[in-house]
Amino acid sequence: MIGIVVRFDLVDPTAARRFDELTDDVVPAITAGEPGTLVYATQAVVGDPLARVFYEVYADDDALQAHEDAPHVQQFHALKAPLLRVPPRVEHVVLGAATGLPPG
Repeated sequence: MIGIVVRFDLVDPTAARRFDELTDDVVPAITAGEPGTLVYATQAVVGDPLARVFYEVYADDDALQAHEDAPHVQQFHALKAPLLRVPPRVEHVVLGAATGLPPG
């Protein structure tokens, strides 16, 4: 399994609302069309209304590549880009003990 944590810092409240709309649109497509995406959790940051954090878990490298290549994800990336204050911070993480995930 592959884990990724991504932080997005948005330019202003209007951008944050639009980012959330884009997220609301793309997550159902990820759920329906990406069986190798095991977790795709989007979160707002308490105390930082212009920040969002995604926690993503993929079954393997192929699942991650399928996610990145999916048209709905490509569109999400293109539409969110102008909403960001800085490039997203992407952290690849090693998964440890967890609940709700298959053994990896």
